[in-house]
Amino acid sequence: MKLGAFSISLSVKDIKASKQFYETLGFTVFAGDLERQYLIMKNGDALVGLFQGMFEGNILTFNPGWNQDAQTLDSFDDVRTIQDHLKKNAIKLEKEADSKTKGPESITMIDPDGNVILIDQHV
Repeated sequence: MKLGAFSISLSVKDIKASKQFYETLGFTVFAGDLERQYLIMKNGDALVGLFQGMFEGNILTFNPGWNQDAQTLDSFDDVRTIQDHLKKNAIKLEKEADSKTKGPESITMIDPDGNVILIDQHV
């Protein structure tokens, strides 16, 4: 199963302080909008999303159809195919994709340790 690009989405208290911290670690702003209180920071293939006031807790994020540079892949497993696989294997989904649609969609689940996992397809 191909899950696509991986990143961690962090719920931060102070986006400017978090930006400065991750820049000190060698990350640069890859996408986002500081005024809207979210940034995607990149260091090599490592992606860290910084989100202030958007959600509680941290989220492991996968983007089917994208590589680590947010470029569309020629071949990937659609989020609905991934959803079918997970459901057949008794993984409980918190949010399901509409199986009658195509294109962008997402699913969420919680791992055995309480970590939220988002599979968020943009293509």
